[in-house]
Amino acid sequence: MACLNSIPGASDFHIGAGDVLQISVWNNKDLERTVTVRPDGMISFPLLGDIPAAGFTTRQLQKKVTAGLKQYVTNPDVSVVVQTVNSFRVSVLGEVRNPGRYEMHSGKATVLDVLAMAGGLTPYATPSRIHVMRGSSAGDVQQIPFRYGKAISMNPDHADFCVDPDDIIIVP
Repeated sequence: MACLNSIPGASDFHIGAGDVLQISVWNNKDLERTVTVRPDGMISFPLLGDIPAAGFTTRQLQKKVTAGLKQYVTNPDVSVVVQTVNSFRVSVLGEVRNPGRYEMHSGKATVLDVLAMAGGLTPYATPSRIHVMRGSSAGDVQQIPFRYGKAISMNPDHADFCVDPDDIIIVP
């Protein structure tokens, strides 16, 4: 299953804490840095000091750095590349063999993928009541039911879906 909503490099990928970025200004080696987004969402960059990066797309951060450098560099041509995604984490709680927080380094995963990473369900799990808790930018939390029985069936119209960063899968 392709998870277009979660692939790093897609136009809607948002930088998060822990991500490693390569920022460079064309024809200016002094303004080339590999930076890690700090837990507070900030990065440090020459001439600009601390600037927010978490929550921005690479294009938005590129524009922000370009605007900031214009007072120091004539026509700065800035590039921002995500080298390593470390901000895509999903938690699994409840009746799985290894509950915990899992990093999705590939940038794409389904609920079944994450349940497999957690070692699968225990004999005490109630598969029909699994749900995914997903926050939104508005601050509300959505509870999405997961149809485990359909997802593991041979039916091509199964119910597995892609996880988003910071989703919490609850297995009662």
